[in-house]
Amino acid sequence: MIVDKSFKMFIETEVPENELIISRTDLNGVITYANDTFAKISGYEPEELIGKPHSIVRHPDMPKSVFKELWDTLKRGESWSGYIKNLRKDKGYYWVYAHISGVYKDGKLVEYKSVREPVAKPIKIKMQNHYDELREKEENSCRIVIYSSCDILDKLKE
Repeated sequence: MIVDKSFKMFIETEVPENELIISRTDLNGVITYANDTFAKISGYEPEELIGKPHSIVRHPDMPKSVFKELWDTLKRGESWSGYIKNLRKDKGYYWVYAHISGVYKDGKLVEYKSVREPVAKPIKIKMQNHYDELREKEENSCRIVIYSSCDILDKLKE
């Protein structure tokens, strides 16, 4: 067994108050533009994001129903806003409040744009608890954190 002590699942990256995360995707959710703030906060280089599905930053704590609602709303031609916990490249995370809408040229939907902003700590806690409940109810899935002595880890390595 390999034990990776660099795993950063509990490390939160704060989105700066004075910056916005901006991206655009094609109609299938593939990233076509990522601003420098998106790259920096997510831990990727911009060229690592371009051409990848936006789900590259989907955190496993997020209930599937949130993204179903998001896509259903966009497909109806409406804008969607909501709280999202995203996964960084190093497996840390960051919270955003996202505003996603269609971009139209000559009346035809051609892409989606997303503008994300910081989230206050009390809202992050409330949303984490809400999403944990949703995942358990909808997906029979829950988050488990286990603390163990290092002796046990050493034995597992053998």
